[in-house]
Amino acid sequence: MRAKVVVFPIRGRNWCFSRSIDPSIRGDQSPNTPSTFKELYNRIFSQHGKKSDGDSKVEVAVDFVSNKMNRAWSNLENAPQGTIKNKIHGLGLKLLSRVKPSEIFFKSIPKDINRVDIVYPSSLNPRLVRRRLRHIAFRGSVIHKKYLYGSAILLPLTSFFMVLPLPNIPFFWILFRTYSHWRATQGSEKLLQLVSEASSNPNESSVEKAESGVKGTDNSPSPLWVFEPSEELQKLLHNKEAVDGLSESAISNICNKFYLNSGDVAKYRHSI
Repeated sequence: MRAKVVVFPIRGRNWCFSRSIDPSIRGDQSPNTPSTFKELYNRIFSQHGKKSDGDSKVEVAVDFVSNKMNRAWSNLENAPQGTIKNKIHGLGLKLLSRVKPSEIFFKSIPKDINRVDIVYPSSLNPRLVRRRLRHIAFRGSVIHKKYLYGSAILLPLTSFFMVLPLPNIPFFWILFRTYSHWRATQGSEKLLQLVSEASSNPNESSVEKAESGVKGTDNSPSPLWVFEPSEELQKLLHNKEAVDGLSESAISNICNKFYLNSGDVAKYRHSI
C-alpha cells in the first residue's frame, strides 16, 4: 500500500505535512469491520479459519468502537437546532478544533503502508524534507504514546459520571482522545520506521535523482520513498502574506490541487 504526502512551508519555520487522498478513491467502512456485537464476538473468539493474534483482535475491537463513535457523531450532527444533541455537537466541534494538525496527519497513515510518495516544492532540498519528516515522526511517536497512557488512565475515572442523568461527555471525549492518540501513535511509529529504514539504506539514488530532477526507472528496486519535486506547488507558494505566511487563497488552491483538507492545513500556520 502506498500513500502520497504533501510537504511545504506554510509560515516561517512551520511546515505543513498532510496526506493527499483523492475523493474518487475514498472508502467507507471496511467490509472486514464487524457492524454488530455478535459479529465482533465471532471475529474475536471464533476458532474457525485462520487464528488471529492478539494485536489483530485488539484492532478489530478498536475499529468496531470507532465505527460506533462515528455513527453517534453523525446522529449528533443531524440533530435539529436547539436540541441537546445539537448543543453537544457544537461543543464537540470546539473541542476538535483544538486537536493539532500533526495528530490528524499521523492518524491518516495506515499501518500496512509500504511506500510513501513525497510531494514538495521544487526549491527545497529533498534531504531536508526527509529530515523534517523523520523529526516529526520521532516526536509524534513519543508525544502520542505519552498522551495515550494518560488518556487510558483517565477513562475509569470519567466512567463514574455515568450515574448522572446527563450524557457522559467527559467519558466519551476521553474515549475518543484515547483512540485518537492510539491511531496517531501507530501512524507516527510506522512513518518513523519507514524513514529509519530508508535512511539506513545505502542506496540513496532516490534522493540524488530528486535533487537532479531525474525520475526513477522500473529496473531499480522498489524504494520506500519516492521524492516528487513539484514546480506547480512551488508556483502556488508565491501567493504569500508577509506576516501570517500563506494566504487563505493560496492554501485553498493548494488543497484543491493536491486533495488536502483546507481546515487541517490552515492549522499549521499557528502550530508549534
